[in-house]
Amino acid sequence: MDNVLLARTIFGSSIAFHIIFATLGVGITLMILLAEIMRLIRKDEDYGTLAKRWTKGVAILLGVAIPSGTIVAVMLSLLWPGYMEIVGQVIALPFQIEIFAFFLEALFLSIYVYAADRLSPTMRIVSVFFVALGATASAVLITDAHAWMNTPRGFDMVDGQITNVDPIAAVFNPSFFITSHHVVSSAYMTGAFILAAVAAYKLFRGGLSEREISYHKKGLSLSLAVALIMSVYTSNSGHSTAIMLHEHIPVKLAAAEGLFVTQSNAPLAIMGTPDPEAGRVVGGIEIPGMLSWLATGSTDGVVRGLYDYPQEEWPPLFVHTLFNVMVGIGTLLLGLAGLYWIFWFFSRKKQKPYPKWLLAGIVASGPLAMIGIETGWIFSCTGRQPWTIYGYQLTNEAATNSGNLGMLFVLFISLYVVLLVITALVMHFYFYRNPVSKDLHTIS
Repeated sequence: MDNVLLARTIFGSSIAFHIIFATLGVGITLMILLAEIMRLIRKDEDYGTLAKRWTKGVAILLGVAIPSGTIVAVMLSLLWPGYMEIVGQVIALPFQIEIFAFFLEALFLSIYVYAADRLSPTMRIVSVFFVALGATASAVLITDAHAWMNTPRGFDMVDGQITNVDPIAAVFNPSFFITSHHVVSSAYMTGAFILAAVAAYKLFRGGLSEREISYHKKGLSLSLAVALIMSVYTSNSGHSTAIMLHEHIPVKLAAAEGLFVTQSNAPLAIMGTPDPEAGRVVGGIEIPGMLSWLATGSTDGVVRGLYDYPQEEWPPLFVHTLFNVMVGIGTLLLGLAGLYWIFWFFSRKKQKPYPKWLLAGIVASGPLAMIGIETGWIFSCTGRQPWTIYGYQLTNEAATNSGNLGMLFVLFISLYVVLLVITALVMHFYFYRNPVSKDLHTIS
């Protein structure tokens, strides 16, 4: 394995690990805020209990997110010195502001965790609002740097030197708003599905008192209400992303859909394997005109194919599979959330128990949502290859020339496995020793 591939593997595994905690930190803090709002509106302390217990989970996750995020920041400098040289001159502003966003999140989380019982309901909402705001702002600011790598603006490169730097133009690059909307909405969606999965698991397992069943049903309904709304929003922002790719990175869109020949009425290819020799996706299902419509708003729109570009500039064609997995999971989750609310509507007066098959599907939705997040990020980063900064810097120009990266990879993978196991054990034992029945008995 060459140095560039090793550097990508180490950094990619670090991001894949950190993104779990970063995503849940964004998604679950929104759910805590909504639970506090529901507590105030309905005068129902069960929602306060939901907020309290979800906050304990976020605090545990944050304990891993901070060091894993620090590792990612250090790795940027160690593994990608060529990239950081340009970043420091052009797009450092989001990284600097993100420190203050994290400070805001940590400060108000401390206030909420240690002083919530002493705060009025309104002030509890205010404090957790700033927690959610800080978490979301952190995600947006980090995403900005990623968006800039896809659509770099705010500088000129003359004879390999950076000139005419405009930090504001770099921050508000063409893909910033679309990409940040998609990242934030998918984080909200994933956080909601994870919490819904936990509630569904409790109901699926059974053995609960009527009081506990009522509590978990409230958490399930609140979570799946957010999940449904955010699934719809995420699919809409995904459509906007297709338009952005068509306008700014058409080779990435072509690779995602396995489109080799520039054409109007371009088909949307579902699954299958892109075959450069055949010039099409083999074994897939094609929907005529759908790709043109998604990218241009018209089935007559022309979409550029991979043959318009030198083959050395093609992204790896397996991004087609990643794209399909991401979209497929998103569609499945949207349907699952919709199915829950259909069942709820027709059974709301009869108070029928949820069927086991529906609860099992919701339990699976949590891990599926996280897989969708992971494949989405892998697609987004791999689909930009062979560029680190699209059109300006190749990945092999950005990577370090240092040796011994193989040992570094083994060490960090081992560290991540240990941290995942420890986090799971801490979560399990904390909530096992502090069952919800205790909290419900306290407020009853």
